[in-house]
Amino acid sequence: MNPITDPRRGDAEDDASSTKQRSLLSLAGSLLAEISFPKLIVAWILLIGLPGLLLGVAPVLSSIWLSTVSTKMAYALSGVWSALVLAAVVAIGWFGGQRLFRIAEGSFWALASLAVQPLYAFAREAFRHLAEAVLARGAGQARRARLRAVSAAVAGAVVAVPAVLLIVWLWPSTHWVGTMADLAAPGRLALTAVANGAVLVAGYFAAAALVWGVADATMDQPKTLHFAAGDAAAGPRRWRVAHLSDIHIVGERWGYRIECGRSGPRGNDRLHRVFARLDAIHAASPLDLVLITGDVTDAGRSAEWAEFFDALAPYPAIAARLLIQPGNHDVNVVDRANPARLDLPFSPSKRLRQVRALSAMAAVQGGRVRVVDLPAQTLGPTLDEALAPHRKMLRSFADTGAVRKVTAVGDLWARLFPMVLPPETPDGLGVVLLDSNADSHFSFTNALGLVSTEQMRRVEIAVEAYPEASWIVALHHHVVEYPMPAKQLSERIGTALVNGSWFVRRLQRGVPGAVVMHGHRHIDWIGTCGALRVVSAPSPVMEATDERDTCFYVHTLAAGEAGRPVMLAPERIVIPGVGP
Repeated sequence: MNPITDPRRGDAEDDASSTKQRSLLSLAGSLLAEISFPKLIVAWILLIGLPGLLLGVAPVLSSIWLSTVSTKMAYALSGVWSALVLAAVVAIGWFGGQRLFRIAEGSFWALASLAVQPLYAFAREAFRHLAEAVLARGAGQARRARLRAVSAAVAGAVVAVPAVLLIVWLWPSTHWVGTMADLAAPGRLALTAVANGAVLVAGYFAAAALVWGVADATMDQPKTLHFAAGDAAAGPRRWRVAHLSDIHIVGERWGYRIECGRSGPRGNDRLHRVFARLDAIHAASPLDLVLITGDVTDAGRSAEWAEFFDALAPYPAIAARLLIQPGNHDVNVVDRANPARLDLPFSPSKRLRQVRALSAMAAVQGGRVRVVDLPAQTLGPTLDEALAPHRKMLRSFADTGAVRKVTAVGDLWARLFPMVLPPETPDGLGVVLLDSNADSHFSFTNALGLVSTEQMRRVEIAVEAYPEASWIVALHHHVVEYPMPAKQLSERIGTALVNGSWFVRRLQRGVPGAVVMHGHRHIDWIGTCGALRVVSAPSPVMEATDERDTCFYVHTLAAGEAGRPVMLAPERIVIPGVGP
């Protein structure tokens, strides 16, 4: 039998969402053709339109209230009523404050990531690309770092200028102090709210761009780390850590991955060979940890997680040392075949993906990692123990997808990160596993990253419990753009953490000697950012067809002074390609 096409080699449909096979312009055209406009309208109203109107009308209504109602209200709420209102406010703050802060923080960074960060990141990397091409040819790392800092500051200023001009243009239409007469003209009040909201958002845009530029310009600039021969003389206590990321398991034997399409490998055969190679390495020279920093699956589907456990089953020694954490493909990809797919914020789909990831993490490391008890300011129970009261609810939600349980699942997910593998001894090696995925319900924006202040406070609590320990801080998203020359501007613009500058500064204060391990970009790079060592993992299953080689690294960390581990030269493990 001689078929016209070999179904095992796929076809154009396998490249529908591939950024390697299709241009961004082509993908954008498909997005416009396929997007659900009713869903988009509802999402825009809920996430942008209504909040913008409320923001714009708030100053007017507040001034009306202060001028005409406050005196009467103060009299009416005197005595016992004042005490009851005060008690109600305290109760709302006590029981709902953390959730409200989480929502406010997420909304703040969501606006930044959708409105400010893309334009700022494009401008910053464009200036850097130009500066390095013209001014930094053959320059050393110090000069390149200075140019990177200056480019960030210039980009922030340039992006802020249009926003300032918009404010100047709209200002005559704004109206900030109102009277009762304004309430009698709702049409005029609505126009005022639109103008006020636009000015406030534009002001936020301008301020955020400037702050972003200054923050990136004044932070420690990343530099490539070069290993010296003297590193081999580091302390005798050492740990061997195999670092993998972005293994993108698919659920079909001949399936292709979203990003690569037919330019990547088929099925999961290469992953089987990665696990077999890890097992052989461990037998020859034991590993202490095997770390997979996110994107375990290609789209967070049940069949993909099932394939993961089937691939891992023959290697119990690897499974006993394995730690995994969620990547954007595990929890944020709405539809692997359609980048225009949009889920509404109250949809259960994302929470179902989180339940699958939680189930996998509990199966892999549930008895070894612990969660942080924020109210008690201490390390709390194991993941298994923390999940025990919620297992029945999670099973029910997975079975029915009940909308009424969406909020409960989301709150539980937020409370469980970071997961902490404590050091075996006070001066041992500990691992912090963060969830760095920004909240996204749109496949086209699934790759954005964010680390919340709540998570960072929990990181600090865990580290404070073991002040003499060495720490690996693991997350999925890259924290800085790499200081590497690039042939094309498109190669420079990635989806780093939206609050990366803040995260780096906070980590430098709280865990100054940390080794930061991440994936997401599939880029092979090891460098420094101040005292932090940053390790970016290549993907052993992406960026290459079946015939080409891929790789991963085994890192050796040695105990150093004051809990600052020394990184020795890593071992590069090549996974050879196979014939067609």
